[in-house]
Amino acid sequence: MLERPRRNRRTAGIRDLVRETHLGPEHLVLPLFVQEGQGVATPIASMPGHARLTVDLLVEKAHEAFALGVPAVEVFPRIPEEQKDARGTESTNAAGLVPRAVRALKQALPELTVITDVALDPYSSDGHDGVVIDGRIDNDASLPILAAMAVAQARAGADVVAPSDMMDGRIAAVRRALDEAGFSDVLVCSYCCKYASAFYGPFRDALDSAPRAGDKKTYQLDPANYRECAREVALDEAEGADWLMVKPGLPYADVIRFVRDTSSLPVAVYHVSGEYAMLKAAAERGWLDYDRCLLESLMCLRRAGADIIFTYGALEAAKLLRSRR
Repeated sequence: MLERPRRNRRTAGIRDLVRETHLGPEHLVLPLFVQEGQGVATPIASMPGHARLTVDLLVEKAHEAFALGVPAVEVFPRIPEEQKDARGTESTNAAGLVPRAVRALKQALPELTVITDVALDPYSSDGHDGVVIDGRIDNDASLPILAAMAVAQARAGADVVAPSDMMDGRIAAVRRALDEAGFSDVLVCSYCCKYASAFYGPFRDALDSAPRAGDKKTYQLDPANYRECAREVALDEAEGADWLMVKPGLPYADVIRFVRDTSSLPVAVYHVSGEYAMLKAAAERGWLDYDRCLLESLMCLRRAGADIIFTYGALEAAKLLRSRR
């Protein structure tokens, strides 16, 4: 007898019934860039459709996302150069840019999940995720600063703090500091498998956060490595992470699947700025259908095992998904 798997693809209705993976706005997180000022949007040339926004416009963009069914945003700051120093002092300022943005978002949209980035690179005059001492990243000197930053963000109302710095022991330090400060309900999303990737360029343009010297290969993972993730996952689970993050997205689909099969924690993936920018650039040249490729990319990340997808295409994807319902 001839096998006919095509019968399950015969009509749209049948395809919907047997579809194995679902993608909806509820799976998405919109990253947003905040800057000082009022009523100002500064376009990011390498990320078409995105801009650094003042707090008032950031709130408006979050309203748009939430109305489309996107339940969460992550806030990244563009810190003025004069506020940067070697120890990222501004990162722990309770009246700083990120705490002000968080308070405004939670006041305007109490049900919105607000996620904040915990890393020193936006605040550091060296552009690194940890403190640079005598030309090297000092892991242990960085931990108290990262922990204090997380507490300042939680005190402002952050629902989830997301250490992206890749310092050893930072999840334990952040979790302990949050608990001691009375924020035991604040979640920790660990960027546990963050690779030293070439796909982050547009993001660093947005924040002016590229290293002033050297690179991030001594603390971010080697793109050649796979088994190394098992150690990072085990450590961060034991230290109290609530979510596990893989970054970048599509080039690391095998890692997403590995983390999904290894851990019972929710798995997040970051569809990063370079992945977004490539789709935009190809679409501008007429080489790809942006809408279809965006949704296919996000569906592939879900199929690989991601529960949560951080993507600069969240608004566009949400509109497309809602229009197809």
